[in-house]
Amino acid sequence: MNILVTGCNGQLGSEFQGLAFQKKDMRFFFYDLPELDITDRERAGAVCREHGITAIINCAAYTNVDLAEEEKEKVFRVNRDGPAVLAGVACECHALLLHVSTDYVFSGDSCVPYTEDEPAKPLGMYGRSKWEGEEQVRGIASSYMIVRTSWLYSSHGKNFVKTMLRLGSEREMLNVVFDQIGSPTYAADLASVLLSILERHDPVRNYAETYHYSNEGVCSWYDLAQAIMKFKGLTCRVKPVGSDEYPTKAERPHYSVLHKGKIKRHWNLDIPHWQDSLEKMLKRC
Repeated sequence: MNILVTGCNGQLGSEFQGLAFQKKDMRFFFYDLPELDITDRERAGAVCREHGITAIINCAAYTNVDLAEEEKEKVFRVNRDGPAVLAGVACECHALLLHVSTDYVFSGDSCVPYTEDEPAKPLGMYGRSKWEGEEQVRGIASSYMIVRTSWLYSSHGKNFVKTMLRLGSEREMLNVVFDQIGSPTYAADLASVLLSILERHDPVRNYAETYHYSNEGVCSWYDLAQAIMKFKGLTCRVKPVGSDEYPTKAERPHYSVLHKGKIKRHWNLDIPHWQDSLEKMLKRC
C-alpha cells in the first residue's frame, strides 16, 4: 500500500511520521508546503502518479480559527478547494481518500453528542470552510472516509496543551473558560486508528463514510487545563471564567462532543479515555 500523507509537518502528520516505521506493509510519502500545495491539481496528480498512491490521508488544513475570520479567501482555498483537488486526484488514481475534518462544523447548541448525520451549522469561517471541504469530498471522490475530530493536541506543533504547559511554568494564575465542553483528542491515537482502518479496509470496495473520532470522556477547557497542571506537577492556579470574559474574534461552539458509536462498530475500536491519553502525551514532553 502506497500512502500519501499531506500536511505531514503538522500535529497529526507528525504523528504519522512517528508511526510509519511500525508498518512494514505500507510505504509512506510525506509531503507538506512548499513541496506540495494541495490546491495545485497538476502537482498533486504528478505526486500520486509518481509514487503509485493507493491511499491519501489529508492532514493539511488552515486551522487558525480567529485569523480565519479575516483571511477568508485563504481559509476556503486550503480547507475547501484543497480537498476538492485531492478528491479528484484520488479518483484518477483509484485511491481511497481519508479526509480529516472537525467538530466546528456544528454550532454547539446541542446538549447530547453529535452523530454523523446531524445537520451542519458552523459558526465561523473555519467551520464553514471545513464543512464545504467535506461536501467537495462527498461530491467528487469515488472512495472516501471523512473523519471529524475535536480538540486535537500533540507533542508536535501548536495546541492548547502545549500552550498550557508553557504558560503554567511562567505564570502564577491562568484564566480558562469553563463553559465550552468537548472531548480532547490525542493526535497519536487518531493517527493509529486511521492506519488501523487502512490496514483492514477492503481495497476493491468504494467507501462513502463519515465518522467521528475523539478520545472517550468529556471536559471543559478549564478541566483540561487543571488536568495538565496536575499531571505535570505545576503550581499555576487555574481560574474558571465564562466565554463572555474571554472574547475571541470567532465564536466557539459551547458543546461539541462527538458521538463515536459508528466508528467503534464499523472498525471494532477500543478508544482510550482522554485523561489516559493526556498523561501518555505529557510523559513525552
